[in-house]
Amino acid sequence: MSRLAATFERLAAARRKALIPYVTAGFPTPAQTVPVMHALVAGGADAIELGVPFSDPMADGPVIQRANERALALGVGVRDVLAFAREFRGRDARTPVVLMGYANPVERMGVERFLDEAAGAGVDGVIVVDYPPEECAAFAAAARARAIDPILLLAPTTSDERIGHVLAIASGYVYYVSLKGITGGNLDAADVVRRVGAIRRRTALPVGVGFGIRDGATARAVAEVADAVIIGTRTVQWLDDGPPGEAPARARAFMAEIRAALDGAPDREVTA
Repeated sequence: MSRLAATFERLAAARRKALIPYVTAGFPTPAQTVPVMHALVAGGADAIELGVPFSDPMADGPVIQRANERALALGVGVRDVLAFAREFRGRDARTPVVLMGYANPVERMGVERFLDEAAGAGVDGVIVVDYPPEECAAFAAAARARAIDPILLLAPTTSDERIGHVLAIASGYVYYVSLKGITGGNLDAADVVRRVGAIRRRTALPVGVGFGIRDGATARAVAEVADAVIIGTRTVQWLDDGPPGEAPARARAFMAEIRAALDGAPDREVTA
């Protein structure tokens, strides 16, 4: 059983929801990336999405865009991201790591080589934001052949036909993007409940919700229907809110706050 499957199974048995923070590799500094990852886990994270810096992160808002720019200015590339994952795995054999990024860095490295090295680094899942689901069946198959889950995105604007394409090839979990725009906006909790309920009726995969979750209240609202709460922009903001050397402590405190909110959230069936 994969680390992602084992994590979701363990949480479901305990009637708890997964907390998955996103962090940009190399931010606030390369030296702090792995300590921040460990601190997130210590604060209550169940998996980590590790962002691969890219010069044109089109789905991301200004906070994550700036984090990408700063990481790139410090020379952080795909090989560094894989090295961070490998270093993290050396001390943590349990927590899943999912790489999240864009097609260009993957294609430049070569898909097969990228997946080989990701598997060797202990990566559990990959999200390539701009791979159309209708065109990434081969990529998904190649990832699964290396025990890496291809995690695909669904959005409020995704058609029923495209939802079918995604659910046919995704594994690990499905990432529902709660906003029609970029990261960092405000979500409509009632709309998330309705749409995620409809997705869950079509798949046995866990459904994670990201974009627009910024505090305990929105995390609790999403946790009523989702299997996982994914927090990116607000996590990156906390990392940047003080000296880089103190970023791990801030990361742990933020995760502990959200973890406490989630563990107090009601666990109910949603019929939307």
